[in-house]
Amino acid sequence: MALTNRAPHTEETGEPAAEAPRKASFGEHARAYVALSKPRVIELLLITTIPVMFVAAGGVPPLWTAVATLVFGTMSAASANAMNCYIDRDIDREMRRTRQRPGAMDLVTPRGALFYGLTLAIGSTVGFLVFVNTLSAVLSVFAIAFYIFVYTMLLKRRTAQNVVWGGIAGCMPVLIGWAAVTNSLDWAPFVLFLVVFFWTPPHTWTLAMRYREDYAAAKVPMLPVVASDRRVLLESVLYSWATVIVSLIFWPVAGTTWFYGVVALVLGALLVIQAHRLLSRSMAGVTGAQLKTMNFFHLTNAYLALLFVAVTIDPLIARFLL
Repeated sequence: MALTNRAPHTEETGEPAAEAPRKASFGEHARAYVALSKPRVIELLLITTIPVMFVAAGGVPPLWTAVATLVFGTMSAASANAMNCYIDRDIDREMRRTRQRPGAMDLVTPRGALFYGLTLAIGSTVGFLVFVNTLSAVLSVFAIAFYIFVYTMLLKRRTAQNVVWGGIAGCMPVLIGWAAVTNSLDWAPFVLFLVVFFWTPPHTWTLAMRYREDYAAAKVPMLPVVASDRRVLLESVLYSWATVIVSLIFWPVAGTTWFYGVVALVLGALLVIQAHRLLSRSMAGVTGAQLKTMNFFHLTNAYLALLFVAVTIDPLIARFLL
């Protein structure tokens, strides 16, 4: 990509000279590719990967396994995100929220984005196979394929249920983290899988309500685009309740201590109370920015982060009590 700098005024006319193209620096290219990876999305995925490794290990997981899982898990998520940007570069240009993405701004060529994503996918898969185990590699490949082929290419532009079923890809780090430590699967990680699954729709829909016009312009049928505020918030309430109920099921299934149970109860109460308040404001006729859906969106971020912090700490408390 060619970047531009203003050239000095010409001596003959005193007019500004034409903007002279300059080659983008290595640092600018590097920052563009990092942005293509959607690092903030990766952070959210790592929040769910690390804690489950503590539960699987019954304490602190083996350092090498944890580091390798985080490195190759990051590469796996980055590959899916990069290929998502490659496929969605047309609609990214239509949305204010995504216009600054490298693919939309042509900071990275489509070929470069695709090659970057495929390289990361191959690298992460080989890394899991060689340094972790086969099961974690298989789960990683499934997550990448599901995000690209099922969510991005099949669901996103066709159905308002896109983030419901497409969210399965975002739940996979829980299973990957457990498999990395135990080389097996169990009920406990599947319960946490369901926590993330039910958490995803209200988290995403309240953000989409803020950017409803963007999705409409890009012809992406997110639920807030095709349904009323009341229906969106009613479904958000139901999914919030499901999230909390499943989070409490983890208590007996994983054999956690009272610490996790108390944290899950308190956080769950806050989540459902705020979801009901949001629905009540909508039913009272409050619309648009006055609904303050972004407050709930930020609450969902805090809910998931703190719940998984409790998941991390609980095995350490259990060891101390023993």
